[in-house]
Amino acid sequence: MKKFVVRILLPLLLIAISGYVWFYFGGRTSNPRNCQTIGDIPVPFGYRRVACDNAAFGTFLRSLPLEKKGAKVMLYTGDTANYQFLSYAVVDLPILSNAEQCADACMRLRAEYLFRQGKYGEIRFNDVNGKTLTYTGGSSRKAFEKYLKQVYDVANTFSLSRELRQRPLAEVQAGDVFVYAAADRPGNRYGHAVMVVDVARHPRSGKKVLLLAEGNTPARSIHVMQNSGHPFLSPWFELDEKAGKLRFSVFRFLPDELRHF
Repeated sequence: MKKFVVRILLPLLLIAISGYVWFYFGGRTSNPRNCQTIGDIPVPFGYRRVACDNAAFGTFLRSLPLEKKGAKVMLYTGDTANYQFLSYAVVDLPILSNAEQCADACMRLRAEYLFRQGKYGEIRFNDVNGKTLTYTGGSSRKAFEKYLKQVYDVANTFSLSRELRQRPLAEVQAGDVFVYAAADRPGNRYGHAVMVVDVARHPRSGKKVLLLAEGNTPARSIHVMQNSGHPFLSPWFELDEKAGKLRFSVFRFLPDELRHF
């Protein structure tokens, strides 16, 4: 009986205690390890970060600064957002307008990368009618932010899902976007979009895990998503390449809703 307790019950008890500790402390505090950047967030045991085709974009995403431990996801209005437990860490980027929501957050990160690389001519997004809006303001930060605000007013999950190209799940990379429009889900009022900001792979099993970042409605801080369904894996999400639906936090995506710029 004693051996049974030691071999079976004790490990289960330790797991339960660890889970409670995570929920009470880690799950209740953003950026619990006080990581400075997304790239500082440790990967799950045995996993290794993988490079993407656009190495510079992947490096940019990993270098995104995070607000300090305990920071709150804030609304554009200055109020604190609800459901803080869904956020693992807050990205240290100011919100540009009340229209900077989920699809806009993905466009923002892509545009910030191109702007900081000096690739001004590549900053372009489509509006809901399919018209391409190209940035022409050069290195002016003021012009850049004005352009983004204009894009936010005429682009959304519908335009983003139509503009981006599909990517097979097996080829997922940092910088990819999971996106669906409300028009693609009968009865849904809103679509949603999240960006893959990092990918890690287990060298033996081949399994992949993803770090995801999102904005939301109403406009709020871009943040790394918490995996509250798997606290010992959080904030990483395991990718099931054979799943019919992918659950990331409270959102579900279909396998063919992975897109890339």
